[in-house]
Amino acid sequence: MNFTELGLRPEIVQAVKGYANPTSIQEKAIPIVLKGQDLIASAQTGTGKTAAFLLPILQQLLVGKPSRGPRALVITPTRELAAQIGDMAKRYGKHLNLRSGVVFGGVAMEPQKRKLAGNLDLLIATPGRLLDHVSRKQAPLSHIRTVVLDEADRMLDMGFLPDVRRILSALPKSRQNLFFSATMPDAIEALIRRTSRDPVMIEVARRATPVNKVTQVIHPVQTDQKKELLKTILQNSNMHHTLVFTRTKARANQLARVLEKSGHAATAIHSNKSQNARTRALAHFRSGKFDILIATDIAARGIDVEGISHVVNFELPEAAEDYVHRIGRTARAGASGNAISLVAPQEHKKLAAIERLIGTSIKREPVDGFTVTAEASKLKPNRKSPAPRGFRSRQQLHRSKKAAASREGAKHSTNPNKKKSQRKKRTRARSITAPA
Repeated sequence: MNFTELGLRPEIVQAVKGYANPTSIQEKAIPIVLKGQDLIASAQTGTGKTAAFLLPILQQLLVGKPSRGPRALVITPTRELAAQIGDMAKRYGKHLNLRSGVVFGGVAMEPQKRKLAGNLDLLIATPGRLLDHVSRKQAPLSHIRTVVLDEADRMLDMGFLPDVRRILSALPKSRQNLFFSATMPDAIEALIRRTSRDPVMIEVARRATPVNKVTQVIHPVQTDQKKELLKTILQNSNMHHTLVFTRTKARANQLARVLEKSGHAATAIHSNKSQNARTRALAHFRSGKFDILIATDIAARGIDVEGISHVVNFELPEAAEDYVHRIGRTARAGASGNAISLVAPQEHKKLAAIERLIGTSIKREPVDGFTVTAEASKLKPNRKSPAPRGFRSRQQLHRSKKAAASREGAKHSTNPNKKKSQRKKRTRARSITAPA
């Protein structure tokens, strides 16, 4: 089946000329969206899900009546992903007389305010910045007819669920709801079903299953040997475009410095960097000026770079689902790729959780010169064992962080009555002990 057979207009088909035939998610989703039905789509990263909602939305906007505000809204969790979707909207709509705009945090609001006042047809936004504009009455949402919640699982992971609820409640009741995600946590699925009308559910590949063209391997290693092992494997001439994942921003910066001193062209990207710095680092990685990009999970969600040959997990993620998202950065659009994980003995439980989630064991390949203790030899493939003791799902991690924040707030909260009582006790103590 080609794009014309899916029901897309010639102007849109012309814009995607040169692409291969529609991917599985595009073939399933586009006709549903064109019919105006609500949709819940679970698809792996790199399967073409952005085009699966953008192409039919552009066609709907083309045949719909213009208004004084955007008629379609795409909500996405990160700045990079918002910018990427904005670029794709311009590419796919280059033969159409439509206006699209992107708003996200980290940059000045005034230019975005002017853009929002310019009668946009399509608005792409991150939740927090969109709510900022809504609260200032700068983002008219009363004409929205189609809303897309992209990367729904990441919305939950980043704590955006309350913001998303507020945005959805501000939209017209009569609208089309489209939800796209690689995985579908229960909390997001519940939100979807409460806000959708008889949604069609489509699923491309089994949930939480990595792209099947990714070759996965585990290198057992002691924690203090990871940096040296990383430098060793990066000497492989086939690793021309490599994405390295760390769990923390500090580790990302540290690794970038270590690799630069070793002669590698490496840079880091994470949420502490300014938007300009993040955009510049990503552009240099795309152009090949840097062949190694070190990223945290949150920053990497907007990375859509062709030709990433290898993904390296310097540290395994806290949530098993994030492993699927990470390795989905390679083997995109039908290409093949490689995922390498450096696993220390302390990460055994996380590895077992990952293997249980993806339903298969990952091949172990020790590297010469990097010895591990007897404890590390326990990193045996996980079969059908239950979730390891002590492992916490993404939802559990989110709840525990929320509870910790509440406890911290309570610890520093002020109670006027309690302070008054304490002052009285100190006054009595001074009067008793004061000399006559």
